[in-house]
Formats: sequence, structure tokens, C-alpha cells
Amino acid sequence: MNCIHERARIEKAYAQQLTEWAKRWKQLVEKGPQYGTVEKAWHAVMSEAEKVSELHLDIKNALMNEDFEKIKNWQKEAFHKQMIGGFKETKEAEDGYRKAQKPWAKKLKEVEAAKKAYHAACKEEKLAISREMNSKADPALNPEQLKKLQDKVEKSKQDVLKTKEKYEKSLKDLDQVTPQYMENMEQVFEQCQQFEEKRLRFFREVLLEVQKHLDLSNDVSYKNIYRELEQNIKTADAIEDLRWFRANHGPGMSMNWPQFEEWSADFNRTLSRREKKKASDGVTLTGVNQTGDQASQHTKHSSVSSSEKNQSYPTEWSDEESSNPFSSTDANGDTNPFDEDASPAMEVRVRALYDYEGQEHDELSFKAGDELTKTEDEDEQGWCKGRLDNGQVGLYPANYVEAIQ
Repeated sequence: MNCIHERARIEKAYAQQLTEWAKRWKQLVEKGPQYGTVEKAWHAVMSEAEKVSELHLDIKNALMNEDFEKIKNWQKEAFHKQMIGGFKETKEAEDGYRKAQKPWAKKLKEVEAAKKAYHAACKEEKLAISREMNSKADPALNPEQLKKLQDKVEKSKQDVLKTKEKYEKSLKDLDQVTPQYMENMEQVFEQCQQFEEKRLRFFREVLLEVQKHLDLSNDVSYKNIYRELEQNIKTADAIEDLRWFRANHGPGMSMNWPQFEEWSADFNRTLSRREKKKASDGVTLTGVNQTGDQASQHTKHSSVSSSEKNQSYPTEWSDEESSNPFSSTDANGDTNPFDEDASPAMEVRVRALYDYEGQEHDELSFKAGDELTKTEDEDEQGWCKGRLDNGQVGLYPANYVEAIQ
């Protein structure tokens, strides 16, 4: 029961790890470039983990609700607990062996006692003979003393004969009850064997059930998961994705070039630039994708990376200061709208969603629920710069936190 319970805990833990892995990496994939077919293949991998997680939760439930309970119920039926402790079946087996052994064990004790007496008499006889031999070589010993030693030798020899006879008789008596002892012991042994056979057959039956629950290779749904995963991965088309990216974020996307506009009384002040944008090393393309009344404008460097962010601007030009990134208040036109903004980034309070242990000296460590301050936005690698309440400044994964409302 403990063995199955422990395996069920392992299945549950593995299922939870798969779910957490799929959730975390699905978020990271969604932050990357939206490529279509390849992205679908990535999502298929995450979906596989979620589906396999469900199967392992089913295994855990089967182990506990079926196999564990089956053994538990069988134990109650096969092993009955006693008030004084232990099991009734165990006591019955021990009492059966004890009863079968009792007559023979009594005779065995008589044999042991007779053997001990015989060996002691032999030892005494040898000692008496040795004393008699030594006395013959002693001239100072008188005849009366020598007579006593000789009588001692004679008596010890008679004791040896008597104890030997008794020892032989006790062995003969033991031999006579041995067949009955063997028969009684065999009866009790066979009873135990029958009980043990039931136990072993039951365990074999349960282990086969455990094997069926653990073996996913014959599960049709398990096979379908990987058949579907293979199909999704094989449908990924690099050429198609590059063509789509070119049409939506490259030279093929819709453009919104500046056009001549008549003066209107509604323009109560001159156009001014919205904010300065950081210059990039590559060529910047500006495109517009229409969606209803509004369009989203995206930028893409000539060297496409998986972490570049798309900036959105309104399609309609406005004289408001925040609407036109290309307008300038510089009379001589010296201002570059792509210069890096000198104003510092706005600090934002965030809360940790998960535990994170910094792997490098410039990374922060925190626990789920901790609050910290984000000082710089996410970079191209998915990292943010922040500051803990204790003043420590460092980097942390952007998807490990959320903004505090």
C-alpha cells in the first residue's frame, strides 16, 4: 500500500510539473514573433505536455482509487486485527506450529537432559581414572586412600553406563514420536501454504492492474497525442512563415507615408514631435495594418530577432503633441526623432508570480508574492531591470512578475 501510494504521489508531481512547464513556455512563445505555422507547432508541444499531464493524473487516480483501495479492502478481509495487537491469522499459524511441536519438543528436552548427564558422567569417569593413575606413583599415599580412589573409578563407570542407557532410551522415544511430529507440522505448514498462495495470487492480480494503469503505450489517447503532435510539427512551413512575415512586417506591408495636408482652423498650434525614439542599427520600416477605424503601425529591423517589440501608432495625423513622432518644434529641423529619449523610464511596482533564484551576480532573487520596482522595460532577451525593497538592483525574467493595479 505504501509502495502504490508513493508512486501515485510521483505521478501527481510529474503532472503538475508538466502543466507548469507548458504554462510558462506558452507565455514565452506568445511573446516571440507571431510566425503562424511554426508558432502553432510550438503550441502543439505545450498542448502535448498538458494532455500527458492529464493522463498522469488519471494514473494517479487509478492507483489510489482502484489499486490502493483494492489492497486495503483485501487486507481487511484476509487479515483480522486483534484487540491485543497483531493479526488473528498470524496467531492461528503460530499456535498451530506450537501445538504440533509440543509432544516432540518435550521428548527433545528429555534427550538434551540425558545427553548432558551422560557427558558429565564421562567427564567424571575420566577424572577419576586420572587421579587413580597419579596416586599409584605417589609412595606417600596409604592403601586406604588408594582404595577410595579405586571405588570412585568403579562408581563413575557405573554412572556412565546408567546415563548412557538413559540417553539411548530418550533418543529411541524421540524417534518414535518424530513421524507424528512430522505429520502434524506438515498439516499446519500446508494450511499456511494455502493462505500464502491466496496472498501471492492476489498480489499478482493487483500488480497486473497496476501495470495496465502505468502502461501508456497501449492507451489510444496517448498514441493520438503524439500522432497529432507529429502532424502539427510537420505542417510547420518556414517559407510560408517568412512570406507571411514579409507581407505583414516587411517590405510587403501596407505603408502610411506622410502626405500633403491643407491648413485648417482646427490646427490651433503647430505640429510637434511626440517623443524621441531610440535609433536602431538596422533599417527601419514603418507599416500600417488597418483594423476597423484604427490601424496599428509596426517596426521591424532588417535583422529580425525573436524579441523585438512592435510599437503602435494611430493612422490619422494629429496636431496633438503625443500623436506625431515625426513632427518637430525645432525651427532649423536639427532635431532627430530617432534620438534616444533623455527622460528616464517611469518606475512601476510589480508583484512576483513565481519564485526565482538569480543564476548570475547581476540577477535578483525573490519569492512568489514579493513586490519590487521595475526601473527599465523588458529587453530583447525577455529581461527587465528592477530594484528590490532592500535597494538591490538587478535583472529578472519579465514573465515572472505582473504589474500591481
